[in-house]
Amino acid sequence: CNRSEESGRRVADEFGIARVETNPQAIFDADDIDAVCIGTWPYRHREYAVHALEAGKHVLCEARMAMNAGEAREMLATARLHPELVAQIVPAPMDLLVWRTVRRLLDQGALGEVREAHVDVLNASSIDLDGPLHWRHQVRYSGMNIMMFGIFTEIISRWLGPTDRVMADAATFIGQRRDQDGQDVAIDVPDSLGVLAQLENGIRATYRISTVAHDAPSMSISLYGSEATLHWRGADNLTLARIGEQPVAVVPDEGTAIGWNVEADFVASIRDGQPVELTNFEDGLHYMRLTEAVHRSLDEGRTVSLEDV
Repeated sequence: CNRSEESGRRVADEFGIARVETNPQAIFDADDIDAVCIGTWPYRHREYAVHALEAGKHVLCEARMAMNAGEAREMLATARLHPELVAQIVPAPMDLLVWRTVRRLLDQGALGEVREAHVDVLNASSIDLDGPLHWRHQVRYSGMNIMMFGIFTEIISRWLGPTDRVMADAATFIGQRRDQDGQDVAIDVPDSLGVLAQLENGIRATYRISTVAHDAPSMSISLYGSEATLHWRGADNLTLARIGEQPVAVVPDEGTAIGWNVEADFVASIRDGQPVELTNFEDGLHYMRLTEAVHRSLDEGRTVSLEDV
């Protein structure tokens, strides 16, 4: 099912699928369809996820979970009314090769007391003024999601646990872009964001997210502990440096660097009843509450506690 029969037919022909629809209700009403994958932009996630669950379909929803925390709560509430159905969100993929190893190191106390987490996601993707208008540039399609902030809060939550409060500041340097019809469209999503956060366990987290940083692309997370520092620079690039010693490469634990296995995990949960780990609706709600807390902080110029969101 796609917005046009032509676009739907291209996919159907590639994969040998006979049926093509343009009205999602036809999917929800079909008795011979067991599961639905929602691949729209966030502005349709709540509507389609709720309808699919209410129609008795398992749901795999693209990230980000929703436009805001209220929509995410409605999705989770509906999923809880149908515990026999699998409700899964496509996870942040960047750390799939290492997250289990990171968790093992933390559980074993390899860093000592973890005190700070520094997150850098810097690139120059917005600097080209002739670049295309993207759904991520527009609140009406992306909601409160800002650049890759939500993706990396999901990763930090996976590694270190939930966030307690945030303070944010942001700017939009590229204020407009032309759409496919040549019309100028205002950009209302920041292209530079800084967030100071405190996790529930007392760890301080600092986020720098930018699409106007033209020097060198950077995607990294550093965890600073009382006894060692753990650096991750994407994929399986993981090093551990004990205080006073040189960094040592960390090879992901055997059997844990699984990589992308999302659709197979979804099917396994449906067929075998395996619990959803990456990513369930409860975890999705947390990162949407965190996303909305950042928005409130930007609007009100203050620290925002997640318990108020």
